[in-house]
Amino acid sequence: MTTPPPALLIAGHGTRDDAGAEAFRDFVRQLQLRLTDVPVAGGFIELSPPPLSDAVAGMVARGVRRFAAVPLMLVSAGHAKGDIPAALAREKERHPGISYTYGRPLGPHPALLRVLERRLEEALEGTAADRSDVTVLLVGRGSTDPDANAEVFKAARLLWEGRGYAGVETAFVSLAAPDVPSGLERCARLGAKRIVVLPYFLFTGILPDRVRQQTREWAAAHPEVEVRSADVIGAEPELLDLVLERYEEAVKGDLRMNCDSCVYRIALPGFEDKVGLPQQPHFHPDDDGHGHHHHGGHAHSHAH
Repeated sequence: MTTPPPALLIAGHGTRDDAGAEAFRDFVRQLQLRLTDVPVAGGFIELSPPPLSDAVAGMVARGVRRFAAVPLMLVSAGHAKGDIPAALAREKERHPGISYTYGRPLGPHPALLRVLERRLEEALEGTAADRSDVTVLLVGRGSTDPDANAEVFKAARLLWEGRGYAGVETAFVSLAAPDVPSGLERCARLGAKRIVVLPYFLFTGILPDRVRQQTREWAAAHPEVEVRSADVIGAEPELLDLVLERYEEAVKGDLRMNCDSCVYRIALPGFEDKVGLPQQPHFHPDDDGHGHHHHGGHAHSHAH
């Protein structure tokens, strides 16, 4: 008898916003419709029902013993690094005999960058905007973890690459600088005449609403700059596909580093010719070994 595949457990941040919590629960339902032969459940770390413990208990009651947990989060901050693994460890003590593997956070995957690009196009609809006149302000949640904040900068850079925007600046709505008004101020000082504020959030909620409100207030005080607000990512097909990809990785134990945005694996705008190229060792002029192949590097290909 073949062992059934592990159940998919989706771990969310939690929000005080009812619509945001419902968007998460609805997304979990959509995943279950896609994965007909795998039980799917989702729960929150804090703030909104159902808690992750209820999601696990419900599945255990249905006979599930093996889980693959995927954090429904764009960046690996305290929740993804500490809270969710701690919560899963607690569940293992509560339900002896269960086991789980843990997947990676979602961003900044090229599929999500495509959705962000779509949100920018929607925000600019009806204008004759040339992309080279548009400065984007990507606004992340913000964290006390510098690595998590750096991930938002990485997303901004990847969004800028090859797409022709004047620039993609970064700001945060909580816990980290620059805040939204400072980010907008920076764009203006750089000479931006048209700014689109793009929330780096999966679903609607208190924080994305705050981004929109702060944008509105800043724009009202700066009528000389055209400012538009874009929508959150939302439950797009790309997001469903990506969560299923993270599930498959967790099941197979194939947890790679940052190959999602590697130009040798993925066709990124403007770098399509690099996909699958073998890697030649190269030497920097200030290297002691320059010109003498002391490093013994062998060409290796990223075409997995």
